[in-house]
Parts: sequence; C-alpha cells; structure tokens
Amino acid sequence: MGYLFRHAICNEVFEQRTLSEACRVARGAGYGGIEIAPFTLAEDPAVIAPAARREYRDAMESEGIAFVGLHWLMVSPPGLHLTAPDPTVRTRSWFHVHRLIDLCADLGEGGVMVFGSPKQRGSTGGMSVAEATRYFVECFAAAAGHAGTRGVTLLLEALPPAQCDVVTSLEETAAIVRQIDHPAVRTMFDTHNAVAEMEPHAALIERNFDLIRHVHLNEMDGRHPGTGSYDFKPVLEVLGRRGYGGWLSLEVFDFSAGGEAIAGDSRRFLESEIARLDA
Repeated sequence: MGYLFRHAICNEVFEQRTLSEACRVARGAGYGGIEIAPFTLAEDPAVIAPAARREYRDAMESEGIAFVGLHWLMVSPPGLHLTAPDPTVRTRSWFHVHRLIDLCADLGEGGVMVFGSPKQRGSTGGMSVAEATRYFVECFAAAAGHAGTRGVTLLLEALPPAQCDVVTSLEETAAIVRQIDHPAVRTMFDTHNAVAEMEPHAALIERNFDLIRHVHLNEMDGRHPGTGSYDFKPVLEVLGRRGYGGWLSLEVFDFSAGGEAIAGDSRRFLESEIARLDA
C-alpha cells in the first residue's frame, strides 16, 4: 500500500543547541517538522519579542523544516498551575496559555499546542480531582475561541495516573473534546503516556481517530523508538489505513544517546516498521 507519514521531532532532544542547529540536524536525519518546547526558547516564552519570533520562524524556513507546534507548555516561568485553588494563580496561568497561542501562531501556520505538563495541571492544594478537572475543562474551552482565531489547535493529552490525576485516558479526552465542541480543540495520542490504558492502543486510536490530530512516538520507558519492546506496527497500521494526515512526532525523555543518534536511529527504525506494514 505504501503508507506515507509526516515525521517530526521535538527540539529539546538537542538540548543546548540553537533552534537553527536543531533544525539542521533534524532535516539531515529526514524529519520534515519540528515541535518546540517553549522553555527552550526563553524562561518566559510568552514574552519573546516580535523580532525574535520572526528570527525563529526564518530559521525553520531557511532549514526547510516545518513548524509543528508547541508542547511542555507550562514548564516556565515558575509558579504556573492550571487548576490551582488560588484564582489569581489560575488566571495568571491561563493568561500565559493565551499568550502562548499567539507565540504558536507567530512561529508558523497551523500549529498545535499539546497540553501535557503534568506538574502544572494535576489537582493540588486539597482540591478534589473532580473540581480540578472542572476548572481545567472550563478554562480550556474558554481558550478555544482565541486559538481558533489565530489558527492554532489545542490538543488535550491524556496523562497516566502515575503522572497526573486530571484527564487520564484517551476516552476521557475524547469526551471532553466532544463536550467543548469547538474545531480548535482536539486530542492526540502518545505511546509512552498510554502506558495505563486498558485497551490495545490500536483499538483506542481506531475508535477515536476522528478526534486525534497529533501523535507522539516513544518507548514506554521514554527512550527513543527501537531501544525497547513497544510494538509500533499496530498503531502505524491503523493510522495509515485511516489516512492519518498529522505528524508522527518523536518525543524522547532520555537524551543520553545524544540528539544526532536519537534522531537518526529513530527515523531508520520507524521507516523499517512502516515498511513492515506492506509485508
């Protein structure tokens, strides 16, 4: 059948390298897109100057690589929490989200924003999980209009209970997306963060395919694909068969192998897995 996918990589794997250098290495390894963790650009990425935003955009364009979007949204500046009991903290945190929507739009067209950041999203301060989830969903919905205006898609990511207690399954994210009912709000799938799902991952993707806009690939222990035992073939098969048009984005949590090796080895491994789909 000849499955075709768009491959991207998250920039933090290149650690201290500039965005231009990261794009150059990624492009050389065969990636067409780059996904950015805002904290790698500035301690307070929401206030990056317009001129610097243009420079970042020009850097990606000059290296021939597409801007995919943002993830790890709430890591910096410190003191942010999306479900904090203190309304002042919540307001400041969601104002930060609105400004990140602008950053995302300024860096490239059609970007996504992946809402993971477990430490800044889980229940805290004695708040119940239900109350924290209600705050999170209400504010998430309130940001949808601005995102839609700027051409950005907000992606609600399911996080396993070991990381976070607010929105912990793909089925829950899908229900929230349907509840919000806005074209700028969708979900995504992350192989690593699906560790606690009770159903086969391919079945989850099949059932919720119409709401999945983005995919993160990694081993279940956070290393890069090919270093563990995760079977990517069923996930790739359902995505290919259903005509998935989004990015397959490599998100790694163990950088010890080095950015070049991680990028190159992962790309070759995934291509071999994709080739197996026609076998």
